[in-house]
Amino acid sequence: LELMNIARVRWACRRGMLELDVLFQPFVEAHYQQLPDNDKQTFIRLLECEDPELFAWFMGHEQCPDVDLAAMVIKVRGRPAP
Repeated sequence: LELMNIARVRWACRRGMLELDVLFQPFVEAHYQQLPDNDKQTFIRLLECEDPELFAWFMGHEQCPDVDLAAMVIKVRGRPAP
C-alpha cells in the first residue's frame, strides 16, 4: 500500500457522513503528517472502509475485527488504548 500525498488524504477524509468528517479532518490536520509510515498506511486502509462500517466502529456500536484498524480508530477518536 503506497502512501498518499496530504492533499489526497484530505480529499479521502471527505465522507458522506458529517459525523465522520468531523473526526477525520481535524485528525489529518493535527496528526497525520507526524505519524510513522506504518500508521499512515493503516489510516489510509481505514479510509478505504465503507461509511456505515466506520460509523459503527467510531460510535462504539461494533468492534473492528482488524486489530490495526481498531487501534487507529482509537487514535483518531483521541482516546487511549485500553
